[in-house]
Amino acid sequence: MSVAKVIFEHMPHLRRYARALSGSQPVGDAAVEALLERLIAEPALFDFDEEPLEESFRLFSLVWNARAPVTGICSVSTLPDQRIEAIGPVARQVFLLTAVEGFTPGQASRILDLPEEKVGRLIAEAGRVISAQVASKVAIIEDEPMIAMDLESILSSLGHQVVGPARTHSEAVALAHAEHPGLVLADIRLADGSSGLDAVNEILENCATPVIFITAYPESLLTGERPEPTFLISKPFRAETVKALVSQALFFDEQARPAQPRVA
Repeated sequence: MSVAKVIFEHMPHLRRYARALSGSQPVGDAAVEALLERLIAEPALFDFDEEPLEESFRLFSLVWNARAPVTGICSVSTLPDQRIEAIGPVARQVFLLTAVEGFTPGQASRILDLPEEKVGRLIAEAGRVISAQVASKVAIIEDEPMIAMDLESILSSLGHQVVGPARTHSEAVALAHAEHPGLVLADIRLADGSSGLDAVNEILENCATPVIFITAYPESLLTGERPEPTFLISKPFRAETVKALVSQALFFDEQARPAQPRVA
């Protein structure tokens, strides 16, 4: 397969990434065109022994980072665009590669030619910036007290206001109705044998909020059929995983706003 054919196959991914980096589709497209021009002149740059999508992003990053820096988001029209603008340029690339394009930290390390430990620090940096922008009221639906306490500690460390926990379907629905959370973290199997999934579906009938499912039974959700949850964490979980997905869920929620302080 020719280099041009590989790049054209992955063009939608590259254009999406470039647009998110620059905040402007024309600016992003110009960067992708620069990549094509570079590869036409130097086709040997492309390493066919590597995974093609990852290699395409590696070479795009070489071209992007050699260009004059984009100092700000152009034609900002969405809240995610504004939030990306607040992240430093390298952390922005790491965040988009891992949170949007689905690369692992190890793959992002190769794409950007950075040590993997630095990639981890940049992911954390991006998470802190995002959390500061979208600190929200988060409802916990969880029947195990120790897990609920762990989640509350993790969320509070990010600056979120935690409400709950709710331990049953009825408690969860009542909690959401009373508190109007900006994010819901929900277990699947609750204390009285009721379903966290059913509770979430009822909540979403009256409240458009992102949901992260945290469960020891991911197979009950990952059936290969639609709809499947966008955000899913398997138990036992790592604090870093929870932080990353919470930041990601709120980052891409157009309605996410900082939580209002409680009135005493």
